[in-house]
Amino acid sequence: MNIIVAVDKYWAIGNQGQLLVTIPHDQKLFREQTLGKVIVMGRKTLESLPGQKPLYGRTNIVLTHDRNYRVSGALVCHSIAEVMAAVRPYPDEAVYIIGGQQIYDQFLPYCRTAYVTYIDFAYSADSYFQNLGQCGQWQLVQASEEQTYFDLCYEYRIYKNKSRSL
Repeated sequence: MNIIVAVDKYWAIGNQGQLLVTIPHDQKLFREQTLGKVIVMGRKTLESLPGQKPLYGRTNIVLTHDRNYRVSGALVCHSIAEVMAAVRPYPDEAVYIIGGQQIYDQFLPYCRTAYVTYIDFAYSADSYFQNLGQCGQWQLVQASEEQTYFDLCYEYRIYKNKSRSL
């Protein structure tokens, strides 16, 4: 499994249920990387998407504690075990965890690769991702050249989970 996430310089990921910033090139890469794949998210993340609808062209899996929650176009699961059973038929590299904080925290140990958009700016935030740069279990294996979007500087990073290496 993979994680895909955009973080600020303090590894913040959101504020009041919304992304911290929208960078069109990052959105394009997210779309290209996940199209035709399986994406796993929490209910709040689904409800933050345009129209509060599953993303087109992907197998959407939503993890929620609410046993009555239903959404057209997505498989709803109620436990990590249910999600793991649902993704079992898919190749490991075709599954992406896309948020939010609780979902990232729960699935991080199961992931081999983390695709991180690192934004060199500090935002006001209330949700965070684990700082992989300070975690001995994860190793930075690739970083892009610095990118800019107006006055924002950012880069794409790939981290590998050393305990889940092939």
